[in-house]
Amino acid sequence: MTDVGHITRVRVEALADHLQIAAAAWAKRLDLPLDGDSEFALQLGEAGLQLVELGPQAPGPVRVDFVEGALAHRRQFGGGSGQMIAKAVGIAPGVRPRVLDATAGLGRDAFVLASLGCHMTLIERQPLIAALLDDGLARAARDAEVAGIVARMQLLTGNAIELMAAWQGEPPQVIYLDPMFPHRDKSALVKKEMRLFRPFVGDDLDAPALLQAALALASHRVVVKRPRKAPPIDGVKPGYVLEGKSSRYDIYPKKKLTAD
Repeated sequence: MTDVGHITRVRVEALADHLQIAAAAWAKRLDLPLDGDSEFALQLGEAGLQLVELGPQAPGPVRVDFVEGALAHRRQFGGGSGQMIAKAVGIAPGVRPRVLDATAGLGRDAFVLASLGCHMTLIERQPLIAALLDDGLARAARDAEVAGIVARMQLLTGNAIELMAAWQGEPPQVIYLDPMFPHRDKSALVKKEMRLFRPFVGDDLDAPALLQAALALASHRVVVKRPRKAPPIDGVKPGYVLEGKSSRYDIYPKKKLTAD
């Protein structure tokens, strides 16, 4: 993924006067300006940090919210350990693997797994997305209902391939990958987040190297989420596949997960 400044212009702005100092801290941290013309704005408001495309036809802002909305509904009514993602990473009675989500994005899948009891390490290499995720985790940590869940989520910012190659200590049992797929169908860009993030993120053209690094590090299995009709990542073929209506999970098993 390419450095933000080489693709588009982004400014940081506070949506309330009393947030000016905090907004300035984000601008310094991300090396972004606080004023001037821009195509996008990273805004700090009462509800947290959000990224918005500026202009009359732009979609609404995107932020990370682990407390309310879709993730709260899924946490309460999403099917628990019967969900396909839970089966893909190997959740079973007495089995809650340590998982590295090496393509964390906005952290939704990682939050689902953490809510089911997995200890999660998240890696996000795009600085703006990592900032949204960091802010969302910080706000969730102050909420009594979800604080215990996000306490099982640790965020790392950087290149996942490099971080996995230099991993210190006990390796993750499972590595979860959801690389951005090169969508050629314009309808794939309809979703607000896809439209907003693609100028910054692009496609994960290094997905084969990402898979190779994950296979070298994971102790028990690697799981790759793909669009249902997309080809598998180039390289080693998956051992088996779990297929849903719109997506599937390619499983690369190394060792059987057992109860603690």
